[in-house]
Amino acid sequence: MKKPKIAAQVYSVREAAEKDFTAAMAALKECGYEGVELAGLYGLTPETVKSCLDELGLTAVSAHVGLEPFMEDMEGTVSAYHTIGCSYIGIPYLPKERHYGGEKFEETCSFLKKLSAACAAQGMTLLYHNHNFEFEKTEKGTYLFDEFFAAFEADEMQTEQDTCWVNVGGEDPVAYLKKYQGRCPVVHVKDFRRADGAVELVALGQGEQDVPAIAKAAAECGAGWLVVEQDDHPYGEPMENMAKSAKYLRGLQDS
Repeated sequence: MKKPKIAAQVYSVREAAEKDFTAAMAALKECGYEGVELAGLYGLTPETVKSCLDELGLTAVSAHVGLEPFMEDMEGTVSAYHTIGCSYIGIPYLPKERHYGGEKFEETCSFLKKLSAACAAQGMTLLYHNHNFEFEKTEKGTYLFDEFFAAFEADEMQTEQDTCWVNVGGEDPVAYLKKYQGRCPVVHVKDFRRADGAVELVALGQGEQDVPAIAKAAAECGAGWLVVEQDDHPYGEPMENMAKSAKYLRGLQDS
């Protein structure tokens, strides 16, 4: 069984990236990350981003890109991330009107299928990144998550399961990775604690997620990349937490 590589979602250290993108990427490399998932280009050209990552030896795994840039210029936006070298484009979120049961769902599905074809033409794969609301029940008693992915063929839309939000949504992340085996090439690994009803994000190994089981299941289900994402840092500094998470994941893989 091939071990997935480890990448960092740049949104986790967005303030550092906004201040000095190259320095932030160098720090992530020093933390032990092999690749990054972009969340914006921080005012840089695709060519500059590619050059920076290439010089540091970081793989541009994927990028989170909202629908709006693709609606404005699908071909140009896809080409920009192809220039950087991304293998995947992740849609980070859809509002409820564009999700299953929403008034714009069919329109959105049609658009995403065109976007998937445009990505495929450039050698990239389209992903959708979930939050916990996708585990609300539909009128049929099913989950929005499952209804959404049922609207696409596997080669049109792959999952980018955020295992934290799967758990917060009330489901078992390991079970959901196995349910979508072969359709989860990139997996978000995120740890959290519940405090007074709120979800607090923490470095891997410091919360209630069974990260070892999730990492093992992701590998078994065909994931090529584990992406560490920590949206907020209520405890510790962002880069410090990302270093702790990388070390923790590397320790799991080396054990």
